Amino acid sequence: MTDNNITNFPDLGGELTRDVIGCAIEVHKYFGPGLLENIYEQCLAIELVNKGFDVQVQTAMPVNYKDNIFENAYKMDLWVNKKLVVELKAVDKVLPVHEAQILSYMKLSKSPLGLLINFNAKLLKDGIKRYALSEHKK
Repeated sequence: MTDNNITNFPDLGGELTRDVIGCAIEVHKYFGPGLLENIYEQCLAIELVNKGFDVQVQTAMPVNYKDNIFENAYKMDLWVNKKLVVELKAVDKVLPVHEAQILSYMKLSKSPLGLLINFNAKLLKDGIKRYALSEHKK
């Protein structure tokens, strides 16, 4: 007996997020915790580009409020293949505001996937959280 529901789930980017996490682990193995976010960002971008991904760093994005466009309203740390928002942190603890931030970036950029990666974790796997947005039908 097969469960038909399993085959009806859309591709949620498992391979993409797995590859990005692998690159993040490579950077974390090299440096460990304790550096500023910026160095992790630059090194992760290098790893991803070397793997053949389209990576945009510190991508400025507009916000539209009632037909008023605010250019450069926010910057995503990394945008991979224009599908995955990667928000990096180097903090003692990920806070709810960090989670709200990545979810907002995902919605505003219309990106279905997100990774919040805290490089300050002793084991990087403990500092990674994956997000997926579903498309709302009106």
